[in-house]
Amino acid sequence: MRVTLSTLDTCESSFTPLVVIELAQDVKDETKEWLKNRIIAKKKDGGAQLLFRPLLNKYEKETLENQNLYLVGASNVRLLLGAEAVGLVKECTDAAMRAFTYGTRHNFKGFHDNNNDFLTMAECQFIIKHELENLRARDEKMIPGYPQAKLYPGKSLMRRLLTSGIVTQVFPLHDPEALKKLEDTWYTRFALKYQPIDSIRSYFGETIALYFGFLEYFTFALIPMAIIGLPYYLFVWEDYDKYVIFASFNLIWSTVILEVWKRGCANMTYRWGTLVMKRQFEEPRPGFHGVLGINSVTGREEPLYSSYKRQLRIYLVSLPFVCLCLYFSLYVMMIYFDMEDWALSLHEDSGSEWTSLLLYVPSIVYAVVIEIMNRLYRYAAEFLTSWENHRLESAYQNHLVLKVLVFNFLNCFASLFYIAFVLKDMKLLRQSLATLLITSQILNQVVESLLPYWLQRKYCARVKRKVQALKSDVDTTLYEQVLLEKEMGTYLGTFDDYLELFLQFGYVSLFSCVYPLAAAFAVLNNFTEVNSDALKMCRVFKRPFAEPSASIGVWQLAFETMSVISVVTNCALIGMSPQVNAVFPESKTDLVLIVVAVEGLLICAEIGRSSGTLTSSDHDAIPVLVAKAQVSWGRQQIDKHALLALKFILAFAIPDKPRHIQQKLARLEFESLEALKQQQMKLVAENLKEEYQEDGKEAT
Repeated sequence: MRVTLSTLDTCESSFTPLVVIELAQDVKDETKEWLKNRIIAKKKDGGAQLLFRPLLNKYEKETLENQNLYLVGASNVRLLLGAEAVGLVKECTDAAMRAFTYGTRHNFKGFHDNNNDFLTMAECQFIIKHELENLRARDEKMIPGYPQAKLYPGKSLMRRLLTSGIVTQVFPLHDPEALKKLEDTWYTRFALKYQPIDSIRSYFGETIALYFGFLEYFTFALIPMAIIGLPYYLFVWEDYDKYVIFASFNLIWSTVILEVWKRGCANMTYRWGTLVMKRQFEEPRPGFHGVLGINSVTGREEPLYSSYKRQLRIYLVSLPFVCLCLYFSLYVMMIYFDMEDWALSLHEDSGSEWTSLLLYVPSIVYAVVIEIMNRLYRYAAEFLTSWENHRLESAYQNHLVLKVLVFNFLNCFASLFYIAFVLKDMKLLRQSLATLLITSQILNQVVESLLPYWLQRKYCARVKRKVQALKSDVDTTLYEQVLLEKEMGTYLGTFDDYLELFLQFGYVSLFSCVYPLAAAFAVLNNFTEVNSDALKMCRVFKRPFAEPSASIGVWQLAFETMSVISVVTNCALIGMSPQVNAVFPESKTDLVLIVVAVEGLLICAEIGRSSGTLTSSDHDAIPVLVAKAQVSWGRQQIDKHALLALKFILAFAIPDKPRHIQQKLARLEFESLEALKQQQMKLVAENLKEEYQEDGKEAT
């Protein structure tokens, strides 16, 4: 018998709670009843057809502190039908990855009728979140009890309830037993081992698992740089001519690790099913507003906002503000150099040990100021990007990432570029780089993990004392869990975590040839970062909703862009070496022109490769052009820039996806085309049958 949503029961009083909805304390009873009815109503009647009940029953409300907390769950069949609706991809018995359908559920690996573990808890919570967000207004003009909270057909009810303050938060519950098992294999026992990435994915979803996978991969990728850097630091520190070799290795390393990561990421996401998961049409983001109209693509009624007005806001307000912030950052940088001059002159006058320590104070103060400026600017960037009123969440994220990356890059690296290429003081560059790197790592560890964990421990102790003082005949286990989790901080996503790695990658790839210990400090930091971030996810923040992801998204492009910038920086550092300067003892102009020409050629090659505008034959010609440009450098320089050419050949030659993944994806595409042909043939046959029947002929 075919199971449909209309046959599902939504009146179960006892079920496994997956999601918590907290209402404001003064919410009216008619609003609560309306929300409950919409959540449990059948899909054909515009409901979500989920299970719903208050956290406390009537007796417990009299005994315990009354909270407007409600639990949401779903039956196993409802979750399976929801998995089909959101397009989850699962492994079949023939080892192929296909979109799950309820009708073919027995063809999927690990499925049994009495097995409730086919879907992970993270997937179940993602399905419930999807169903809640797709509760849409029908004939209602307003939220019952709140005439000012206007509704229109197609408006997401849950988003409207959140923006109007009626619903204060919606969050998924932790699974204490599964969380304890994950912690035991993840961070509670400190050891040099691989992370349980698949277990992290099962519990937190693909987006967070990909972050921890990238963090682990990047940490191990830094080890060769750290191993080479240690003896380099010990034996050839003051011989700056030697850093040409280190810079050349840096160029190849920065390219290879990113290309290899894309292959590993494709392997993981194919195994998880997100690589072949089809994206649905993206809904408007919650903060998007405008005049009610009809979307020309979907035909749905939704807010419409002129792109012309958005562009005016971007170019007349946001862009000038960002430029003003960049100018302020440069102004603070010049104050830092004045402090450096003051500390140096004071040390030269006295020559004491105290003044020698004072030489590090300006860099430390500047590093702290940079972190403060980065965080303050982040709030301003979020406000501006929200004010620009982007329709899609992806567009909002892209504009926010661009604003933040531009400022952070200038704020963190402008002083290093100034020291390297204007002051040409390698000793000061080494000191500033070390101070900025180490100080930023310590501050991030304290602010992101240790301080929130300490505050959360204090709150947990207060709640436990409060619950223990209650009547013993009341089961407070779930009540205590919900009460603890609802006061936890909300994890705002992997943005800040990736940003920290991005800046770290910049410190290592741009100037580590001057300070070879940069990679070693980065490795040490990341080994502790894995554990502190794991602690943060498990014990400091609420459990975030899982989000399917096929890659690290826009951050892949950000890291590749930093790799290209490192080409420019390292070429310039090589050009400043005594060997290169000896080739042009009289004319520095020729030297600068050739450096710029080679850098420009390589950057154009990289941009063309990334955008797909360069063909294989075009890219193969790049080493020839580079070799021609190197004639004026002398024979001794050809080997160095041959390595630069090799960097981009490697980027082009290493496929983003392994061969076996490409074959599986091609096979799935072929199957989809065949299924479409079969469906079309079936429709044609049905049409012919109807025509024969209309003509009174017997259909064969």
